[in-house]
Amino acid sequence: MDPLAWLEDTLGRRRERTGVLVLFDDRGYSCRWPDGSVDPIAWGDLLAVEIRTTNEGPSLEDVFLVLQCAGGNCVIPQAEEVTDRLLERLQKLPGFDNEAVIAAMGCTENATFVCWEAPGGTRPARKPPA
Repeated sequence: MDPLAWLEDTLGRRRERTGVLVLFDDRGYSCRWPDGSVDPIAWGDLLAVEIRTTNEGPSLEDVFLVLQCAGGNCVIPQAEEVTDRLLERLQKLPGFDNEAVIAAMGCTENATFVCWEAPGGTRPARKPPA
């Protein structure tokens, strides 16, 4: 992996927040954070959908759904109840890559799988350096 791409990816993750409750409907999704704040995001503001895997499973959570928007990323553990229903909704996005989902579900390494990007975005799946 290109060191500059890894650095940009790592620095970008500082804007991520976990410990979130996600609600969604036909208009968009909302991330409710542990501090009580809520970030409503319209589907049109979604920039990308990724699945991140780690090598820490199965004793620890090792699959995360990542919703990217301009304000930061919403990181949702696969074990959350809403994840399956949310993934079904996300699969309706035009050009959603179900092959990336299948590859992610079979991965036991630290990796990122890009499942969808807003039109105009082109970014390959990437792995952090070992």
